[in-house]
Amino acid sequence: MIHAWHDVTPGIEGHELPKQFRAVIEIPKGSSNKYELDKPSGLLKLDRVLSSAVYYPANYGFIPQTLAEDDDPLDVLVYCTEEIPPLTLCNARATGLMTMIDHGAPDHKIIAVLMEDPIYNEFQRASDFPKHIFKMLKRFFADYKTLEGKEVEVDEIMPAEAAYAVIEDSLTRYEKARRTGAMKGL
Repeated sequence: MIHAWHDVTPGIEGHELPKQFRAVIEIPKGSSNKYELDKPSGLLKLDRVLSSAVYYPANYGFIPQTLAEDDDPLDVLVYCTEEIPPLTLCNARATGLMTMIDHGAPDHKIIAVLMEDPIYNEFQRASDFPKHIFKMLKRFFADYKTLEGKEVEVDEIMPAEAAYAVIEDSLTRYEKARRTGAMKGL
């Protein structure tokens, strides 16, 4: 069985990583279910149903073979006109970066567009998006844990170049952890 985190190549043939990459979707836009990768099996598990009256404003997933600072795969929000089902591979292009402070630690979210979407594929930078989309995004992440008694801080949306640096760092962290045997779940 293929493991969605370890066995899927993040690069797309003919495209430049970290600008374009494969993403694995965990949560379709519009969902109030919080699915996450079960690290040992590579399957998705239902973590919880969100306790606030909110829903994911974009398709949410991760970039394979990355290791973020929270010891999880690097998070990505893939904007497109349709919901993408869980465990779907898709081709994405980074357009920006949103960083949250969650439990006192940075939690980066790559903002991307589906490369095959005829509307969103025209967006090259975060500044190309209507401003209201990121107001909704920031509000979602500020509110989604409130009724659980948890607070998060959401920073401003950064440009694509900031996302590239975070992706590169996460790819390097993954490679080092896997090479040295420090990767959990293997």
